[in-house]
Amino acid sequence: MSGHTRRRVLQGAAVAAAGSVVGVYGAGGQAGIAHAAARGLTGATAGGTAGGTAGGQGGGQGGGRGGVSYPFLQGPFAPVTEELTAFGLPVTGRVPRELNGRYLRLGPNVLGLEDPRAHHWMQGDGMVHGVRLRNGRAEWYRNRWVRSASVAEKLGEPYPGEVPPDDFPANTHVIPYKGRILALQESGPLPYELDGDLNTVRPYDFRSTLEGAFTAHTKYDAKADELHAISYYPTWDHVRHLVIDHTGRVVRVTKIPVADAPMMHDFALTERHVVIVDVPITFDMAGAEAGDTVPYKWNKRHPMRVGVMRRSGGPVRWFEVDPLYYSHTLNAYDEGNGIVVDFTSMPAPMYVEGRNNGGPSSDGTPSLDRWTIDLAHGSVRHQRLDDRPQEFPRVNESLVAHRHRYAYSASAADMWRAYGTVDGVPPDGSFRNELIKHDLFRGTSQVHRFPRGAATSEAVFVPSRTASASAESEDDGYTLAYVHNPERGASDLVILSAQDFTGRPVARIHLPGRVPLGFHGSWVPDA
Repeated sequence: MSGHTRRRVLQGAAVAAAGSVVGVYGAGGQAGIAHAAARGLTGATAGGTAGGTAGGQGGGQGGGRGGVSYPFLQGPFAPVTEELTAFGLPVTGRVPRELNGRYLRLGPNVLGLEDPRAHHWMQGDGMVHGVRLRNGRAEWYRNRWVRSASVAEKLGEPYPGEVPPDDFPANTHVIPYKGRILALQESGPLPYELDGDLNTVRPYDFRSTLEGAFTAHTKYDAKADELHAISYYPTWDHVRHLVIDHTGRVVRVTKIPVADAPMMHDFALTERHVVIVDVPITFDMAGAEAGDTVPYKWNKRHPMRVGVMRRSGGPVRWFEVDPLYYSHTLNAYDEGNGIVVDFTSMPAPMYVEGRNNGGPSSDGTPSLDRWTIDLAHGSVRHQRLDDRPQEFPRVNESLVAHRHRYAYSASAADMWRAYGTVDGVPPDGSFRNELIKHDLFRGTSQVHRFPRGAATSEAVFVPSRTASASAESEDDGYTLAYVHNPERGASDLVILSAQDFTGRPVARIHLPGRVPLGFHGSWVPDA
């Protein structure tokens, strides 16, 4: 195929016969359960030998045994089976010359699946997808599995060095940090460092200063040059607030006592405060002992709370709030004697382990919400900003922890169909593929719609070369998102002008393959 080469990583690998489901945690007893559960929503996948990946470039394997459907293994979720390298990508429109860097996105892409009954979407082996832009050209596209020890073994490759504890091929977020590219996972595994060509370099422990678990959702305050994290682990009686300073080292760890080992997927940061969200999804030891793929369950007995702590550490002030699933933070900021937190949420209960369909399940779709925490009067006001189905909210990253005006979110019709249950989910006709730009000062929004079948991923805002972080120029830049092109059966990297959001895309970069629906990404600018 002209213009690019393909690396077929599964040639010669026989598909293992799908028989009985292998016990997930092995014979390690309580220690083995704790070790596997420590990976939370990570890779305790039954049967990890090399074999054919479910799905492939086409529609994937949607039908299971006995008529059971696995929507997270078909259509836009279907794992791809090849690592591709393509140069000189064709473009419709014009790539802005000021965009010099890499647009990366990480997501689950299971490798060597034997039995879909033993699989959960959020546990798929991580694969990073990237496009290199320079001087108005789309130089290349690459996709690569993150080489944990298990992935290296499946691919028949050596693993360099000692295997770290709780090793897992990170599948949730990829970020730039001080000249490095880090693939992130929560609840145990170390980040994996990637090089500029998306090859896995090594596990990364912040210059030998990170002990214990990390998170997928860090918060980088550019003005303070600090990276913050909230980490959890199923055997801890606390969660940890980590501060990584300008030297790239963990300089402060604050242990915050919590009950029931909750899953804390995301948190919020302001100039003065850390906001911790204690959601009633907790570790289930009985489920772990029974071999549940995801041993985290909605716990009605665990109160929903939001905690506020000074960034410098100290006691946490807790506020009880009505139960919901706090999915992803857009941003947060201090305002007078209070704190504003914008986020996406799903209605309670949220079934992270799913309902036997290979992924999470919910009784409703996510919306854009706001908490206003009144520190003077000890109250939290909940406001619905937008009730349209939407997820993966993003902000101009230079404003993390500071007041923002604009927000960007994504809606993918197939995602809401896959997440939904028969209760409380709108008809399929109401689901659309679109990107949404919110003006939170004016309470208005703009929508860029895509056709039926054009599954839409998270949009990342990239400032123009001359943009500042003032309210007047906060949206001076572009949004970048991977969007499925149903006419080609492959994906495009779509570049929109953030100040002409509903207009024709500035550029569509045509990729040689699909980018399955996944999780989060970042713009990695050239130094």
